[in-house]
Amino acid sequence: MFRNFKMVSRVVFGRGSFNQLNDILAEKRKHTDSFMVFLVDDVFENTGLKNRIPLNDPDMLIWVNVDHEPSTAYVDELTRKAGAFSGQLPEGVIGIGGGSTMDLAKAVSLMLTNPGSAADYQGWDLIKNPAVWHVGIPTLSGTGVEVSRTTVLIGPEKKLGINSDHTVFDQIVLDPELISNAPADQRFYTGMDCYIHCVESLKGTYINVFSQSYGEKAFDLCKEVFLEDNPENDDKLMMASYFGGMSIAYSQVGVCHALSYGLSFGLGIHHGIGNCIVFDHLEEFYPQGVREFREMMKKHDIQLPRDFGNIEDEKLEKMINVALILEPLWENALGTDWKSMMTRDKIKALYISILGL
Repeated sequence: MFRNFKMVSRVVFGRGSFNQLNDILAEKRKHTDSFMVFLVDDVFENTGLKNRIPLNDPDMLIWVNVDHEPSTAYVDELTRKAGAFSGQLPEGVIGIGGGSTMDLAKAVSLMLTNPGSAADYQGWDLIKNPAVWHVGIPTLSGTGVEVSRTTVLIGPEKKLGINSDHTVFDQIVLDPELISNAPADQRFYTGMDCYIHCVESLKGTYINVFSQSYGEKAFDLCKEVFLEDNPENDDKLMMASYFGGMSIAYSQVGVCHALSYGLSFGLGIHHGIGNCIVFDHLEEFYPQGVREFREMMKKHDIQLPRDFGNIEDEKLEKMINVALILEPLWENALGTDWKSMMTRDKIKALYISILGL
């Protein structure tokens, strides 16, 4: 069977396109007491962006904190807040921020219409009811969250996405001006998520011409952004993220992301930084990609964290468990016989090398 995947149905791109948000939302406001829920990264709470958010009187604004990776518990908390705000469902949920904020917006839009905890739906195609209409507006680019069918969350037992066609945003607003003032290191780590996506996808066994076409363009744009100097780099990075996310829709990531998920679960390291920490040790699997990655780090004067302290055996075993859950990633990277190559001992040896244990 060929995958019949869902894509974002409405996209607006361009500098200043954020100013159209009010008109976009107006089409969904059905009556005078209709309301929207805005989930906005709290780093913008005291900035000019706050005054540009088109809030109507009935709307709800929640400043979300993403100092830590988004968790199922936090999604449940936000869903309770949004659900208690009115006697009816919101007409929409709008996420404004980086990948973690957009993941939270996706998850809350799902949980407003599905019973239980977000942890109940970590996996593939477990969501039964369509989400509330939801919008993604990135202020960082690279994760591909804006076009993906997953919302990645830290749960009680694992780090795993809610993977569903219902997860996909209904509308995205891609305004390169919103990413222009991102801190340099954060911009790099998030952009590298896209670059590593592309390396893993293009080298994977799941690759086909659809994924390859999107992946190659995203890969080339990442190299332009991080190895060259160009006044349109913000625009290019935003499109690299879009194309990279589209490539993964019909393919998969690989070794780096599988190990990074375990790292995030065990040590609370943010996804983009975790990818970079892991990828720097994967010459065995992606030699050319690692060489280029190191060139990019040198050009942008990036120093990766190296000191992770002592890590108990129990925590290390949990990290291995989380990595092993991600079977599609291993199969994409190593083929159907991946279990004979990527044993627990092999994964443990990789973590010991990565963490300098």
